[in-house]
Amino acid sequence: MAPPSHCHATNGGGAPQHNGANAVDAPVTRSARLLDAEEFRRHGHLVIDFIADYYAGLGEYPVHPSVSPGFLRHHLPLEPPPRREPDVFDAALQDVRSVILPGLTHWQSPRHFAHFPASSSTVGALGEALAAGINVVPFTWASSPAATELEMVVVDWLGKALHLPESLLFAGGGGGTILGTTCEAILSALVAARDRKLAVIGEDRIGDLVVYCSDQTHFAFCKAARIAGIRREHCREIPTYRDDTFALSPTELQAAMQRDVDAGLVPLFLCATIGTTQTTAVDPVGELCAVAAPHGAWVHVDAAYAGSALVCPEFRGVIAGVEAADSFSMNAHKWLLANNDCCVMWVRTPSALVAALGTEQEYILKDAAAKGVVDYKDWGMTLTRRFRALKVWLVLRCYGVEGLREHVRSHVRMAAAFEGMVRADARFEVVTPRRFALVCFRLRSPKNYRFAGGEKSANELNRRLLEEVNAASSGPYMSSGKVGGVYMLRCAVGSTLTEERHVREAWKVVQGRATSILRKMEIIM
Repeated sequence: MAPPSHCHATNGGGAPQHNGANAVDAPVTRSARLLDAEEFRRHGHLVIDFIADYYAGLGEYPVHPSVSPGFLRHHLPLEPPPRREPDVFDAALQDVRSVILPGLTHWQSPRHFAHFPASSSTVGALGEALAAGINVVPFTWASSPAATELEMVVVDWLGKALHLPESLLFAGGGGGTILGTTCEAILSALVAARDRKLAVIGEDRIGDLVVYCSDQTHFAFCKAARIAGIRREHCREIPTYRDDTFALSPTELQAAMQRDVDAGLVPLFLCATIGTTQTTAVDPVGELCAVAAPHGAWVHVDAAYAGSALVCPEFRGVIAGVEAADSFSMNAHKWLLANNDCCVMWVRTPSALVAALGTEQEYILKDAAAKGVVDYKDWGMTLTRRFRALKVWLVLRCYGVEGLREHVRSHVRMAAAFEGMVRADARFEVVTPRRFALVCFRLRSPKNYRFAGGEKSANELNRRLLEEVNAASSGPYMSSGKVGGVYMLRCAVGSTLTEERHVREAWKVVQGRATSILRKMEIIM
């Protein structure tokens, strides 16, 4: 890709030269009207057309780009533009098309199976645009009353759609908020738990606090624990096993907590997961809550990916016992069409969040007469907040709960079909049972190859298979995981644009690359 011809400087040349006198003597031009309605209308049409064309042509892009680190610097100027250029917006969009898009991993591609989805919808995208255009800052009720109250309404709407217990909703004495990511949700809950515990045992004992998770829990949890002041060696990652489908064992948790108590330490927090990243394992929430309760440990349920599936009644069983949890979070941007970013967190005791994260200072926009209102600045880590509730409200209103159910079920059906294809080929095996729309599978090693190197050789074989699959110019793009010493391929169905034909085509590529690899092995051996 050549550098855009309209760029004012490139890495091959120098920056524009001028001296101080010329800069001072240059004629002063009228500033652009930065919120000009007609200019916005014209540019807005260009952007909508651009995105629509992008959606229509996504299937033609390689899902993952073949670029090297630093590639973009060779296509952009060394210095920012000194002044506005004629028709600059049109030219900038052309740069996006010719320079930026070819260097992206296209998460909305129908052939993107590597990660849990970052689902898009036209309503979600337009909701983002609407919120950006209005651009309010709803950190207190008074700063934008409708934004705060809409957020309160939609978190209860969504909680009901997900079949959450009433105790986590505003309607039942709990409540929810919309944050950016699961990382924020876990950290907010952890800080609330920490302060609640220290209020009882004394702040000088922060070094005695211990937190718990499984070895399948997302690394965001241990990162949050460090930020919250928990010692690194006090983050207990409890081993899981294939025989238990990599779910956290209540017996193992109980033993770990008792060991810490016997050592004079204080169990503080458990992060249970519904749908782990590697295999979508489901921790037994109710049983784990029963173990944590005698120690007064806070239980947070991380359902970042699989929480969306709860819109379907057939998945309600995976959160059995969640009414005993202290907090629950899920990412509506992963599978519920809300576009990045959108993590919703519910808590059973909002006062614990406010006690830990609230601020006492008066603000210019704080309405002293507004008593008993929710100020969302006290429910999370940030003060400046985005009006995310608007897009969630639009998604729920425009698609309805039934529409969201069909969206999730369609991906589950496609994943089940892919799983069936894997099982029908004796050369492959499904590593862990499929629960939602992720299939974990691998190529079995030929007996003589397995004998030559055991599990290590089998892992190398599948690592090679993944490389071959992802090297296919037409896709698909998949990822890997390693659990219980087993290296496996991950096929996560979830792109809004994915259809059954894309799943079938993906399997054909996997089969073809496997056949080629096995034939080469026969020649070598």
